[in-house]
Amino acid sequence: MSKHSPRKSIISNFSALSAGLTEQPDDETKAGSPRLGQTPQPVSRVGAGVIGATQRTLTDIREERDRLRAQLEAGGIRELDPSLVDPSPYPDRLPEDDNHDFEEFKKLISDEGQKVPIGVRPHPVAPDRYQVVYGHRRWRAAKELGITVKAVIASLTDRELVIAQGIENSARQDLSWIEKALFAWRMDEAGIKARDIRSALAIDDPELARFRAVCRALSVETILAIGRAPKAGRPRWVALGNAVNADPTALDRLKESLASAKDSVSDDRFRAALESVKIRTESPRRGLDLSSPAGKVVGRATFSASEIRLTIEKSRSEAFATFLSAELPSLMSKFFGSEREE
Repeated sequence: MSKHSPRKSIISNFSALSAGLTEQPDDETKAGSPRLGQTPQPVSRVGAGVIGATQRTLTDIREERDRLRAQLEAGGIRELDPSLVDPSPYPDRLPEDDNHDFEEFKKLISDEGQKVPIGVRPHPVAPDRYQVVYGHRRWRAAKELGITVKAVIASLTDRELVIAQGIENSARQDLSWIEKALFAWRMDEAGIKARDIRSALAIDDPELARFRAVCRALSVETILAIGRAPKAGRPRWVALGNAVNADPTALDRLKESLASAKDSVSDDRFRAALESVKIRTESPRRGLDLSSPAGKVVGRATFSASEIRLTIEKSRSEAFATFLSAELPSLMSKFFGSEREE
């Protein structure tokens, strides 16, 4: 088997092709960022069907990237008052646990200026305002520093906005799995078509289905309470969603654990949430055969920490139920009487 998986090749090629939309990542100095013009490395021993599908995917992405880039560059670079700019209507980031990295990034902008413009579109309903297509960190830094922000302006539809935003994020590849899932969910809720969500995030149908399943099981509110949890990854988020789906009481336990862990970092909150929904193994049941005076077993009583269960053979079940209903008040009196004696 080849050491390179087809899946990795597709994502790698996507990043190389799409990097031209922003030229540089959001931190403007990150090493190893994909650049326009990089040649994707060939992958050996891949089936013809996979190669054909990959080529079609890359062709679609290349055409979408080139068209959007042309639209953005046609507007030229302008300097805008950041207070006139609003965030994207489709948030793709959750708050950072530590603001240190952003403060360093903001200092870089202050010392050296903004090297890479952000992308914006005219606000669809508010005249003389704009919405960020990509470059939220650069926009936020400029706003906090009280300086203008360099931007290219293009009139994009919601569909074009999310694809451009997703292409830029896929080039950086620094969104956590749940941030991508939440981005997809918000696009779903806004009526963006599935094919456009897949294009925006460079994902396939099974991955989109996993995004939807986890967000549906946990709810946006719970995901926001956990946070971006960059170390968690897809398998553990899927396991968390499956556990909540399998146990009606799990979500309540999860919320209680988050309330206790609210001051910790997001990865720790995720671990607490996952631990809280694990199936609790009950202590073994104790059993007692129920016999008639003649010694014949006619039923069984089982006892556990949370339950007492009686089973009686079918021919006697109705009569026994009537008898037990009449005797239970007396049994309860005896039970509470024994408690008082203790």
